[in-house]
Amino acid sequence: MFVDSHCHIDATAFDEDRDAVVERARAAGVGVMLCIGTGDPHNGEVAQAVSTAERYDGVYASVGVHPHDAKLYDDVAEANLVELTKSQKVIAWGEVGLDYYYDHSPREVQRDVFRRQIRTARSLGLPIIIHSRDADDETVEILLDEYATRELSNSYQSSAISHQPKIGIMHCFGGTAKMAEALMPLGFYISFAGNVTFKKAENLREAARVVPLDKLLIETDCPFLTPVPHRGKRNEPAMVVHTAEYLAELYDVSVETIANQTTRNFLDLFRLDLNS
Repeated sequence: MFVDSHCHIDATAFDEDRDAVVERARAAGVGVMLCIGTGDPHNGEVAQAVSTAERYDGVYASVGVHPHDAKLYDDVAEANLVELTKSQKVIAWGEVGLDYYYDHSPREVQRDVFRRQIRTARSLGLPIIIHSRDADDETVEILLDEYATRELSNSYQSSAISHQPKIGIMHCFGGTAKMAEALMPLGFYISFAGNVTFKKAENLREAARVVPLDKLLIETDCPFLTPVPHRGKRNEPAMVVHTAEYLAELYDVSVETIANQTTRNFLDLFRLDLNS
């Protein structure tokens, strides 16, 4: 079985064929999908991920405010999101973090809201889904500051780390190998999307090589980042299999090994028992 650890099947891109998308995923062996709630936390956009998860077996949801929308985060937004976590299908908080590529929200606001959401997720006992783009240093600094007792140095080294295993996921990992090595001991899984298959993505492959199988996850981030050989088409959860096949070749293991280990990692992180 495969798990798509990060998808957006609640998006309008799937309005015409959502049922068929889920069925194709199941036919491809994708038994579990995590639908990530994003958008304006005031107008019900995030809730669409929850309602989508509640509609399908094997689909779960997260709630949170993406760094693009950090400027919209306030007490009312937080209360709305906390209310959504009462659904049994909500198993994570996110995606949250920093995005210095687009800067849709001011960077200071992004940092403040990132910290606030980390603390809310911790108070609820929920794993957290991290988005980081062009913000490696500050993402690492904030995560170490919020999740570990440490003395931070310029090389990401830390002392007296209070290990808290299974904290969350570095989604659609786009950082350096050094960044991955800094965050895995803290309790983060490293998730790779279809862009690891792109011809010019050697930096991602370098990062993947330092991630052991017991820290690895796979995702689509659909409808974006469609993997080779379907690049240019709309992405969907069934295509996570192509990313698994590519990583199997990179790691020199079988596709079954990638499927089994990444599924086990996901179920362990979220304490899910599919047989219950």
